[in-house]
Amino acid sequence: TMALCLKQVFNKDKTFRPRKRFEPGTQRFELYKKAQASLKSGLDLKAVVQLPPGESINDWIAVHVVDFFNRINLIYGTMSEYCTEKSCPIMSGGLKYEYRWQDDSKYKKPTKLSAPQYMCMLMDWIEMLINNEDIFPTRIGVPFPKQFQQVCTKILTRLFRVFVHVYIHHFDSIINMGAEAHVNTCYKHFYYFIREFSLVDHRELEPLVRMPQGWGR
Repeated sequence: TMALCLKQVFNKDKTFRPRKRFEPGTQRFELYKKAQASLKSGLDLKAVVQLPPGESINDWIAVHVVDFFNRINLIYGTMSEYCTEKSCPIMSGGLKYEYRWQDDSKYKKPTKLSAPQYMCMLMDWIEMLINNEDIFPTRIGVPFPKQFQQVCTKILTRLFRVFVHVYIHHFDSIINMGAEAHVNTCYKHFYYFIREFSLVDHRELEPLVRMPQGWGR
């Protein structure tokens, strides 16, 4: 299965952050298992991302946001030794795209950061959000907040930028590690998911629009 292959390719010690887990016995844990079973069955990824009949869209999105956070953490954690202040002084996707960091606390205006600094801020920020019960409630019967999908759009948009940076600046390292197939599968899964629910503005997707043939887009 893909999960086993990922464990072989990626060194678990390099995971960028502790994994967020779903509590067994909860609705979200059952949904997570359903999503993972579909993924491992070799089904077409376009079909895998579709909302199962009768399930809540917010639960489905929550499960995927957390899962993608864990997966992309693992990918970037493995790449991080190649992504340094020296090699990547600006968080970018090629010459045309530069990403500046902004949050509601330390950086109130869009600020230039190196790629490693940006990634660190990003992972801390996402971790804080997904562990916040007011935004990602885990207790049964507690409703999602009105702005839930808006928050998820922001999270997924920024996670997409990790793919942009990794593909454009570190693709040779991915190939050297033998991780190309796994990163591509994770990217395609992520891409089909955000397209299925229109969660990321199409303009954000432009840096990776001209991906090589065979990437299945």
